[in-house]
Amino acid sequence: MIFTPLILAHLLGDFLLQPTSWVADKERKKERSIYLYFHILIHIVLVLILLWDLQLCWIAAIIGVTHFFIDLAKLRLQTPKNKRTWFFADQLLHILVIVLLSVFYYPYFKWEDFFNHENLKLISAVVFLTVPSSIIIKTLISIWTPVTVDHSKVRTESLVNAGKYIGILERLLVFVFIIVNHWEGVGFMIAAKSVFRFSDLAEAKQRKLTEYVLIGTLLSFGIAVLTGILIKI
Repeated sequence: MIFTPLILAHLLGDFLLQPTSWVADKERKKERSIYLYFHILIHIVLVLILLWDLQLCWIAAIIGVTHFFIDLAKLRLQTPKNKRTWFFADQLLHILVIVLLSVFYYPYFKWEDFFNHENLKLISAVVFLTVPSSIIIKTLISIWTPVTVDHSKVRTESLVNAGKYIGILERLLVFVFIIVNHWEGVGFMIAAKSVFRFSDLAEAKQRKLTEYVLIGTLLSFGIAVLTGILIKI
């Protein structure tokens, strides 16, 4: 019954409330970085706020302690080559801790109780489809390096972080279409994205860049569709 609030606290603390500068400082200084401790404190505060029960402060304490040691292990063991692997291992370990705490807190365990908070369920899905999904997609396709062409439209007329915000907006719109049972809207989004995005890529005449963007686009739509289906189930 506490699973959804804890997941929401994790998404907020690990993605939305952790600036890139903090991540860089932690990777450089490791346990000597003050931002590591700010990060842990934010997680503890978020858990306390979302659970809103001082009798459950022990859960916030466990989340804080385990989060610290998991993050510290990642900072010490990750290298440029295995950084992608450690990102997913780090997230899986955090979620595992949340699952175990949820089961321990509610011994009469039922799968349907994991998502019995309707409002928090929707909020968690929306939060996941913003920055967390962007980071996951970026990490997944980081094994490829897109080819860029000087003086092409793709390079000269691109807004700063435009792709990131376009991805967030399209995922949120797809999610809304699925929730309100208008699947035709998803088809419209895919068609619109194809017209506006891939016409520019065709002018760049870079097949690798087109394939790179296509993979990212399909991952983005796929994550939004799966999230919508899971929420409806």
